[in-house]
Amino acid sequence: MRVYITDLEAYNNGHLVGAWHELPMNEDLLAESIENELQKGKIICNSTHHHEEYFITDFECDYMKIDEYESLIKLNEIAQKMDNLDEAERTAIKLMLENYIVNSIDKAIENLDSMLCTGEDKMEDIAYNSIEESGALQGMTESLQGYFDYEALGRDMEIEGHYFRDDENILWESLI
Repeated sequence: MRVYITDLEAYNNGHLVGAWHELPMNEDLLAESIENELQKGKIICNSTHHHEEYFITDFECDYMKIDEYESLIKLNEIAQKMDNLDEAERTAIKLMLENYIVNSIDKAIENLDSMLCTGEDKMEDIAYNSIEESGALQGMTESLQGYFDYEALGRDMEIEGHYFRDDENILWESLI
């Protein structure tokens, strides 16, 4: 996660004074870095008083949107938590948030076990695997089993709203 932190008073006076910050960052270093940006804004604006306010002008983050007045301490904590996760877990969290399965990263982390990567890119394959695992067609003769429409079952399963595609078009199942 990267955020561009800007001196609010300098910005309001027509000067873009700020810098990119990579999170997570040591809290003391983050505070010092922000203070340095605010000091630059004070110098550029020929201001005699201390600049106190900053805001987030821009951000780069794959798993959430960031508000301009979001707490940097909170963002730093979130970035720390996300750094401790592997790529699949981060993808699961992103899908839960994008699809409104949960409403916070903390809830998404709590529910990581409820988001399963199927490894499939077609709902037809998920339907086939589901029927095979359940053994639902085993009592039928092979000639009757051939009439089963996995594509239609896959469409119905997708309509139920428990399957979501990631950036690589792989399907994930939500158990929530």
